[in-house]
Amino acid sequence: MIDKATVAKILDAADIVEVVSDFVSLRRRGANYIGLCPFHNEKTPSFSVSKAKGICHCFSCGKGGSPVNFVMEHEQLSYYEALKYLANKYHIEVVEKEMTDEERAAQSEREGMLIVNEYACSHFENNLFTTQDGQDIGMSYLSERGFNENIIKKFRLGYSLDSNNALFKEAVAKGYNKQYLFDTGLCIDDKRGGGYDRFKGRVVFPIFSVAGKVIAFSARTLKNDQAKYVNSPESTIYKKSNELFGIYQAKQAIVKQNKCFLVEGNADVVSMHQAGIENTIASLGTALTENQVRMIHRFTENVTVIYDGDSAGIKAALRAINLLLPEGLNIRILLLPDGEDPDSFSRNHSSSEFLEYIENNEMDFIRFMKRTLLDNVKDDPIKRAAVIGDVVTSIALIPFEIQRSVYAKECSDLFNIDEKVLNREIAKKIAQNRQKEFEKRQKQIENENNEPATETIDIIESAGISEKTATLAAKEENTDSSKNKILFPYERDLMKYLVKYGMMDFCCDPNYEGDGTPPQISLLDYITNELSIDNMTFSHESYNKIFNICLSYNDEYKQEYKSLLYKLNEEAEQARATGIKKIQESLQSIYDAERKEKELNDSIEMQRSKEIMDFQMHFLEKKLSSHEDDDVRHESLKLASEKHYLSKIHTRYGNLKSDAEQLFTLVPKALLNWKDCIIRCQIDELNQRLSQGGDNEALQLLARIKDLQELRRKLAKHLGDRVVNPKK
Repeated sequence: MIDKATVAKILDAADIVEVVSDFVSLRRRGANYIGLCPFHNEKTPSFSVSKAKGICHCFSCGKGGSPVNFVMEHEQLSYYEALKYLANKYHIEVVEKEMTDEERAAQSEREGMLIVNEYACSHFENNLFTTQDGQDIGMSYLSERGFNENIIKKFRLGYSLDSNNALFKEAVAKGYNKQYLFDTGLCIDDKRGGGYDRFKGRVVFPIFSVAGKVIAFSARTLKNDQAKYVNSPESTIYKKSNELFGIYQAKQAIVKQNKCFLVEGNADVVSMHQAGIENTIASLGTALTENQVRMIHRFTENVTVIYDGDSAGIKAALRAINLLLPEGLNIRILLLPDGEDPDSFSRNHSSSEFLEYIENNEMDFIRFMKRTLLDNVKDDPIKRAAVIGDVVTSIALIPFEIQRSVYAKECSDLFNIDEKVLNREIAKKIAQNRQKEFEKRQKQIENENNEPATETIDIIESAGISEKTATLAAKEENTDSSKNKILFPYERDLMKYLVKYGMMDFCCDPNYEGDGTPPQISLLDYITNELSIDNMTFSHESYNKIFNICLSYNDEYKQEYKSLLYKLNEEAEQARATGIKKIQESLQSIYDAERKEKELNDSIEMQRSKEIMDFQMHFLEKKLSSHEDDDVRHESLKLASEKHYLSKIHTRYGNLKSDAEQLFTLVPKALLNWKDCIIRCQIDELNQRLSQGGDNEALQLLARIKDLQELRRKLAKHLGDRVVNPKK
């Protein structure tokens, strides 16, 4: 739906670090960035982002890719939806062709629901600011709560008119699909072709995804005879257990301050933002969930829980502690004075006063539990033991041994309990937790496979193989033919070099017949030539597709390479002119000038060569990881991110070089290994025919086998005496 020029413009503008940073807190490590993976639960960062390559990758779950693939995975968008998201981020005008009726009908349900929600949000905003009821009722209520116009606009608060179908009628009249109005929960089907507005007569709080999409609404009544809040039902685009109110508005402040304030209500969040405490979020109409905790951890490791000081607030805080601790978060708890909540307290105090109160009154979870639980049991030994047992249960949830040890020491001091006794109890709880986790995983495997899990887990774990790898291996065992399965690791070995280094200069053109130095040909051209000589093709369908796509990029590469050279030549001339001017200004002698000019030229040429090599090295990788075909993107990412592992002896005594420095050795060897495997498969097939065939064919088969074996011997001379086959 988007023309190629616009797609290229979007992909060129998208910076992988900037895109991922919208969702994950990244820290620099060497040339790359790391953070907690947003696709699975982890406590130690394994999500790597390479600015040079323009891709990200999780070394635990394998997800990631280019900016467009990352957005697709994270926001569950289609390829074109992700492109539009990036275009909007980088303010690029999207040129789309007119959709046919069939294409319009095939447009995704998710996109339609997001569009309807965005329209409804604007509709509610317009009601609040431009209608009489909106001003008299909605704005009056918000003003009474102390919300100013800036904060109202920041959170896009609105008002739903006290009419049965004001939104429904206007949306349908403007051409919006009424089924999406029902699916999002904005309206309720009256079963007679019409619909009722769910939020009529209420002040509306839009709920945004972490990317800023309107995914749901929470609406507060201003009457006493109705439920206080009505919320959007769960839908394709909204799962309340996965979302946090205010996360879109708060994420930058959370990352900047490396701290998050967690409150209970929507109004609490808005009030604290207005008070200048912008790193504040809330769970959505439900108790805190594991998925919400994981989202918080993606942005910070430090959380202060600010709940009401009543019994319900204390209970909610205790539950939050046991959800936050297993994630490895640093938790502080703050109880506000009696009768106060974050909303009222922030309205009655300045930002500096509130922050000062937090600093002076927030406490770690052990002191909080002692204050709220132990102080109420007085001298009852049974209740006292139960409280200490609750504290031990919480400490056992902490994933890091040093932190557990520190908290155990603090608990021992506060409760006057022998530290050794506490550590023994903590160890028991940890063992129980691990057993429960094991049983949970076992049950999940049983549900996935629809069969009991026996000793598979123990065998897999003892072998150091992940369950995911074992499952994939089992699937490949069942689906791949025997020959393709044998050839696969050899083809994969070659494809890794092709995807990562395909456009790099590899060798001189062997077919050049002109005068002078023959031109360099790329690794892709070399491999293509080798395959054509022996009439070889990839047996793995995905690899064959990727190889042909690589070939199709040749013209595009030449154009971009030409543009790069033009740009680099201009930059080199500017740098040379600036450098010569500086040399002349500080000229001491003619010999000094010659030396400095040579150093300047060498530096410029080195930088120029580096940029050319970076362009050649990453061209195919960037293109393939942003391709519209799902299989191509995913398979290319796997190939580009797969690492080689060397023995301890080699890493200790060997002179290590990068793959890029050893291509002239590695690629021919990978080709020869593949050819050798093909010959070996042919010999096996001939031996099988020999065992089944008659005497008439036997002599011909034996002669052919002898020829192939002789060919293998010749290959062995090039491969060396010791051949290590790639891992399957």
